[in-house]
Amino acid sequence: MTPASDAGSAAQGDQDTPAGKAPDAGRAAGGNVPGGPVPGSFAARHIGLDAPGRARVREVLGLAPAESAIGRALPAQLRSGLPEGLPEAADEATVLADLRRLAARNRGPKPMIGMGYYGTHLPAVIQRGILENPSWYTAYTPYQAEISQGRLEALFTFQTMIRDLTGLEMANASLLDEATAAAEAMTLCHRAARGKRARFAVDCDLFGQTRAVLANRAEPLGIELVDFDPAADPVPADVAGVLVQYQGADGRLLALAPLAQAAHAVGALLAVAADPLALTLLEAPGTLGADIAIGSVQRFGLPLGLGGPHAAYMAVRKGLERQMPGRLVGLSRDADGGPAFRLALQTREQHIRRERATSNICTAQVLVAVMAAMYAVWHGPAGLTQIALAVHAKARALVAALTAAGLELREGPSFDTVAVHTPGRSAAVRGAAQGLGIDVWAAGPDWVYLSTDETTTEDDLRKAAQAFGADPALIDPAAWRPAGGPSAAGGAASDLAAWERRTPFLTHRVFTEFHSETAMMRYLHRLAARDYALDRGMIPLGSCTMKLNAAAVMAAVTWPEFGAPHP
Repeated sequence: MTPASDAGSAAQGDQDTPAGKAPDAGRAAGGNVPGGPVPGSFAARHIGLDAPGRARVREVLGLAPAESAIGRALPAQLRSGLPEGLPEAADEATVLADLRRLAARNRGPKPMIGMGYYGTHLPAVIQRGILENPSWYTAYTPYQAEISQGRLEALFTFQTMIRDLTGLEMANASLLDEATAAAEAMTLCHRAARGKRARFAVDCDLFGQTRAVLANRAEPLGIELVDFDPAADPVPADVAGVLVQYQGADGRLLALAPLAQAAHAVGALLAVAADPLALTLLEAPGTLGADIAIGSVQRFGLPLGLGGPHAAYMAVRKGLERQMPGRLVGLSRDADGGPAFRLALQTREQHIRRERATSNICTAQVLVAVMAAMYAVWHGPAGLTQIALAVHAKARALVAALTAAGLELREGPSFDTVAVHTPGRSAAVRGAAQGLGIDVWAAGPDWVYLSTDETTTEDDLRKAAQAFGADPALIDPAAWRPAGGPSAAGGAASDLAAWERRTPFLTHRVFTEFHSETAMMRYLHRLAARDYALDRGMIPLGSCTMKLNAAAVMAAVTWPEFGAPHP
């Protein structure tokens, strides 16, 4: 619903039809019921005032009988731009049809750009059971544990998932996105150094959007960013922390253990931005000595959505939990001795003295964090590993084809990203790829990066090879269908041997019990039944987020035309 349509609905609904007025005018002003909103309009379905109610509102506001509250509130300069008044309110069917026409214009090349955003398959049981379920999407931020036990349990599962994958002792209930989570890691390192160190070392292969957000956050805080190449340069002296990308923008994998030792030797903390899907194959950062891990869980079933919304994560080693921003869900006992979830740590300025607050972050990304957690529950450790192996094998199949065609690639293994040297031709290669129906990342004039993901098909790989001038027939269709674990994948993960994960993950029974649709559906229903959302009644704690998005507005969230484009 456009703002103009909303305003039109409210304006029409604000007008009562005087008794005795002609039926035509009555219908024009309020539909079939004199003085009422147009049937099917936004006002009729969502504002809920009848004619006496609107009359009472006008009386309280001191409006004339025919005067509209919206008309009074609308600035004069806007009213003057509408010589015939506000447009007629549209009904939901008209709005959705118009939106469909607009959405059709978003169809474009399939993205293989990567850079922190990847295609995913959202399981239907999660789409229908969570994303399209008002028990979940109208639930309020869990301030009140007594009416939020289902959400808190789901967020506790999210934290367990992150703890396991990162190998660190403490994880919060999600943050906004990876770039802002990196900025929070930077300020955490600054606090841990008690402000004595105002320099922060940044991996030169960090995603560009993350580097930009770090710069914006560092400037007002007086923190100096120091760019360095962790594969070739020593850790800079006198830095509060070091942030590296695991894997980098060009796909490079770093040896974290010696890097952690070098950072600790100069008194710095090591923060690692890690892809959680890759961590099913790569050893956990915490196991290798990292102090902090951050990243995005977008790969766990969340659509690209032009960049969001997605949930980020943060995990820290023991001793840094009091410096961690956001919220932490804990498991306690209630008065009867039963399990009870609660918010165990809140370090926002709203809850403690401003000077002791770690952040002004308002909330966890509850809905998308829950979706990501349930994606892990649905697939379990074996299923996630199979998805990761397939993603990696697709990248290896493309590497083999391009190498056979004589192209120069960045040396060294990668999880999902292929970096191809194209001296002076990157724009031409990208144009060729777009002409074939895929999109890749032109990293300057001489390099092209492209990433595989859960949705990459054999046809996509053939088109990618063709864009570089390679024979599409060089793509081996059997090379990217691994079976079994890393050791039984027919060599699919053999080039990751130096990074191969040996730490178990997702060992809690919640990740192994709900792999049939019936079991998963019932589990999601049980969690929702422990919550109080707007599908049951008004939430007693007020906030700007306490609202019910109209179903017509929510419908478009699942459309691929809005979910598939890369930012």
